[in-house]
Amino acid sequence: MASYDFSSPRLFVEAALAPGAEVALDAAQANYLRNALRLREGDGVLAFNGRDGEWRAALAPRGRRALALEVGERTRPQPDAPTLSYLFAPLKHARLDYMVQKAVEMGAGALRPVLTRRTQAERVNLERMRANAVEAAEQCGVLCVPRIDAPQRLSDALKDWPADRMLVFCDEDAPQGDPRAALLGSRAGFPGGAPAALAVLVGPEGGFAPEEREALLALPQAARISLGPRVLRADTAAVAALALVQATLGDWRDAQAFANEPSNRPIIKT
Repeated sequence: MASYDFSSPRLFVEAALAPGAEVALDAAQANYLRNALRLREGDGVLAFNGRDGEWRAALAPRGRRALALEVGERTRPQPDAPTLSYLFAPLKHARLDYMVQKAVEMGAGALRPVLTRRTQAERVNLERMRANAVEAAEQCGVLCVPRIDAPQRLSDALKDWPADRMLVFCDEDAPQGDPRAALLGSRAGFPGGAPAALAVLVGPEGGFAPEEREALLALPQAARISLGPRVLRADTAAVAALALVQATLGDWRDAQAFANEPSNRPIIKT
């Protein structure tokens, strides 16, 4: 049985959540619940704010147009925020929207736009990114809305890179082979035989410039992988790379089974 209640609408709110609290909804939220979902007084809504877990609440009218949530019991505690970061060369409009939504679904805890020499869209609408991240979290039972960072140059992102964070970067010029084997082999260079945290980098569709690739290859924490023989668009590469990393080193693994394999000790902290 699913651990999430997918039958009730979910709503992200900024206010604190606690038993008996009343949360005022803004006009857009009220319109969505009343007119799009056709909810009425007393109907149930699952509310979360990224801090206090998920709570069951009831819809309550406040005047002719205003709505509020009357908070009841907590349905799920707040989990730790994911440590996986996703770095990407910004895309345009709808494709960036798609990529942000999929990264949230795939367990990214931070979204970090990086500007490269061949980046096609250097202007990033952070508010739009945030809205797409919230929407994905609402629809998919996610309780931790990722942090949205301001864009920075790739060279700046690589400065003082944490010694215990593996940076998996997808490179169309990488030798084709088993990317899972490459990831498992790369972890051996970290203290204790495993990185404490993970990051994934997908560059622009024109690929990394030679000096950018050189800088990445010079980073001891970097793991270079190929995503196979086909050319992938950047938003498709995002899903492929995040799925590969989560299945090999991240939270898709069966941690106990992984630990019981002698060749796989020690495992990454999750």
